[in-house]
Amino acid sequence: MRTYDNPVIGGFHPDPSVCRVGEDYYLACSSFEYFPGVPLFHSRDLVHWRQIGNVLDRPSQLDLPDDTPASAGIYAPTLRHHDGRFYLITTDVRGKGTFLVTADRPEGPWSDPVLVDVPGIDPDLAWDEDGNCWCAVAGVTVSRIDPATGKVLEGPLPIWSGTGLQHPEAPHLYRVGDWWYLMIAEGGTAHGHSVSIARARSPRGPYEPAPANPILSARSTDLPIQSTGHADLVTAPDGTWWMVLLGTRPRGWFPGFHVLGRETFLTPVEWADGWPRVGPVEEQHQAPSTWHPFQLPPVRDDFDAPTLAFSWISPRSRPDDSWSLTRRPGWLTLDARSGPAFFGRRQQHLDCRAAVRIDPGSGRAGLSVRMDEAHHYDIEVAGGVVSVVLRIGPVRERIAERAVEPGPLTLAVDISTADVGTRGPDTLTFSVEGPEGAVELAELDGRYLSTQVAGGFTGRVIGMYVTEGEAAFDWFDYQEALR
Repeated sequence: MRTYDNPVIGGFHPDPSVCRVGEDYYLACSSFEYFPGVPLFHSRDLVHWRQIGNVLDRPSQLDLPDDTPASAGIYAPTLRHHDGRFYLITTDVRGKGTFLVTADRPEGPWSDPVLVDVPGIDPDLAWDEDGNCWCAVAGVTVSRIDPATGKVLEGPLPIWSGTGLQHPEAPHLYRVGDWWYLMIAEGGTAHGHSVSIARARSPRGPYEPAPANPILSARSTDLPIQSTGHADLVTAPDGTWWMVLLGTRPRGWFPGFHVLGRETFLTPVEWADGWPRVGPVEEQHQAPSTWHPFQLPPVRDDFDAPTLAFSWISPRSRPDDSWSLTRRPGWLTLDARSGPAFFGRRQQHLDCRAAVRIDPGSGRAGLSVRMDEAHHYDIEVAGGVVSVVLRIGPVRERIAERAVEPGPLTLAVDISTADVGTRGPDTLTFSVEGPEGAVELAELDGRYLSTQVAGGFTGRVIGMYVTEGEAAFDWFDYQEALR
């Protein structure tokens, strides 16, 4: 029996939404304050996913001001395919509000936003047999809209707000047989998270709740995968049903710390008596009938390509004058003339190693593990000195220093869950490698770079930065560390 491991997309990839076109699956996730926004993935089997782009990849689609708070920005998207075209609807919570974009191909280009005059977050799209487009939002209300203009044609109509738990949100409407099913998340996106469902003969209702609600929750259990919810359903070509959803993997002593953010998990769905049934989300499940692995991305990015890899993200914006792949061919050059520049990728594994080859020149630059502006650990070089600097809330402290020779050197962080005892979820060890070899500078407790300390909806992002002048990066390595 072939099995797959959860999560199917590790790291900060929350609020997954999935659709199938023929034998291909496409999935989108929330991106919050990061640019480009809404990472987009492709799969042939629901298990193996590869990123094929970012839906919001230009300022005309996503313009996040410099004062956008961490965990603001782009909230939960819904991805759908209708009548030969891809649709994605989402909400910029501090900016333009709810909007949708469209594309002929999932790789793009995606259109500029069409504003949708519906208040609320977590918008959904569904079409009925007459071609009417319905948009449900958290609360839960539904409106009939014109997706070409964003105009509301009917509603918003209150339809069903769940079983009485807090934060009824993440609505998705599905037509299955003669019924319309409305699936929502409720209980909040932390330990009380759950999935509930109701059905009606029309999108307008009235909705009848499932007798076994919630149909999925990990609350008050000791399961290794917690906070399960914010789900979306999809059918495979063989008629089997599957659910993608977010979850967390907390570790360490009470209350448990999760550092990767909310990740994307996959679990099978069965139908009985007209309702979907979902078991606990396990670390391993029996795999779908189709099995289609992709070649894994390379460990090293040499910055030799003409464009950046899709996985690189930056807080809020990426000004053209802040980076270059041509100023020094084969290197990524970062420039602080418009302010500090940070280019990072999501930490996707509990145990991993990241390293970078840097020529700091006369700048101040380095490698950072980031939750937000007030929670990050850095190893940086400036003026012939390598330093390890921590920022935890209002505290910023330089905890280690070492003189180095001018010129390129390697900075690294090793993240390990081994031998942490009751201290926290993991340990971060920072080192520098020069002509004399590798030297460990500091070992730090990972709990201070966790959701439980920093708050918010994101997870760790590891990357390169410059805060003064200009620096060049020859390569960046990221790989899972096998225990």
